[in-house]
Amino acid sequence: MDVRRLDLLRELAERGSVTAVAEATGRTPSAVSQQLKVLEREAGMPLTERSGRGVVLTSAGHALARSATDVAIALERATALWDEFRNHPSGEVTLMTFPTIGATVLPAVLAELSQITGLVVHATDLDPELAEFADLTSDYDIVLAHTMPGVLPWGGRGLRAVPLLTEPLDIGLPADHRLAGRSHLTPGDLVDETWLGVPPGFPFERILHAIEQQTGRRVRVSQRFSDMRIIEAFIETGLGIAFVPRFTSGAVPDSIVLKPLRGVASSRQIVALVRPDVAERLAVRTVLDVLVSQSARLEREHLAD
Repeated sequence: MDVRRLDLLRELAERGSVTAVAEATGRTPSAVSQQLKVLEREAGMPLTERSGRGVVLTSAGHALARSATDVAIALERATALWDEFRNHPSGEVTLMTFPTIGATVLPAVLAELSQITGLVVHATDLDPELAEFADLTSDYDIVLAHTMPGVLPWGGRGLRAVPLLTEPLDIGLPADHRLAGRSHLTPGDLVDETWLGVPPGFPFERILHAIEQQTGRRVRVSQRFSDMRIIEAFIETGLGIAFVPRFTSGAVPDSIVLKPLRGVASSRQIVALVRPDVAERLAVRTVLDVLVSQSARLEREHLAD
């Protein structure tokens, strides 16, 4: 069987439609369908079947798609061995980051990697909902993602998750707030405050729910933003309080104080998500190693303060 056709079948399993596969691979839908039909003839049994106006994989199609992943891993592993023999992690790596870690860790990562001739990293940013991080691995070699401890929205997807940081989430208050002098805060201290929240489906929302469960009362969210710079501007103006990441929020202005929250779990886990075949590439492994080391450096700097 042709490896490229096997890869199209795997893309169909992950993306769910011929149209999506065509867009991702730069082909027309008819060309994708034609290649899948050739693969069916090679396999000697139906791999897809009609479902409404589209197609879905048969049980044989799903089995072959899983085998296609194994084939892709083996090919990438062979290429990586040759790169290691040459001791040269060359090639292009695409990376998707979310804003806060992109601003605090990624510049140092790319500066270090720029010293490696032939290794090029193309990075961009997005701040998706939890469930969308795993989907992005179909389009990017490395996806930087965050979630609450114990919540794994990418579980069961066969992805490799490389831990980068476990980051406390503090409570951001105006410096003249009535609670600004406390050494720490509890859910009972905060339940009557006006909150600046995140869009529904974003990780920090779960901590607000935990505060509600512990106090038996609803919290009031006045505004919702995904951009930490906007949230900090609203805190400064006295328009509410919010969760602020301790390590990756950058330089917090003097007009804002950060207080640890006790009584509920208030942290997030930051990981790099990679498809298992992509993770075999020496260039990708090199980028991951630098991401891990620079994340550890960021944590050490904050702990030393």
